[in-house]
Amino acid sequence: MQHEIIISGFGGQGVLSMGKILAYSGLMEDKEVTWMPAYGPEQRGGTANVTVIVSDDRVSSPILSQYDIAIVLNQPSLDKFAPKIKPGGILIYDGFGIINPPTREDITVYRIDAMDKAAEMKNSKVFNMIVLGGLLEVCPVVSDKGVEKALYKTLPERHHALIPLNMEAIKAGRSIIKKM
Repeated sequence: MQHEIIISGFGGQGVLSMGKILAYSGLMEDKEVTWMPAYGPEQRGGTANVTVIVSDDRVSSPILSQYDIAIVLNQPSLDKFAPKIKPGGILIYDGFGIINPPTREDITVYRIDAMDKAAEMKNSKVFNMIVLGGLLEVCPVVSDKGVEKALYKTLPERHHALIPLNMEAIKAGRSIIKKM
């Protein structure tokens, strides 16, 4: 098993932390992982992406030109990464940030209205966990138990009280993702 994943969106959407949590979840399950972030000088508001590879075997290189899975949270990310998904791959997009939906027919496309769900949950900070839940529903790269362990590992102790909310957001994401 090897999943080569790109997650991309605007800074401030939790793209890098989503990738970090996914990578740590793999570590918690004794998988081989890489986490390679890329972002501009603007910490918030500029575009950011992260490449995550989760594998049962050693990862030879963290640098990829094509991906098994792309999670895109805005139109520039969709325009840039949709063509780089391998045929038969998966594209997940948040409906809020996309003006022109994807048109490729050789991949499986999923829409998740995570921004709307985060507003419904009255907490915009769980947006990325909702998206992560959608990913785990369509492609169980790691288990929920691994994610929970990773949250305890990656979040500062003062934020551990928020882990149940994050796990609730993952559950919500699992329930709202839709195949297009």
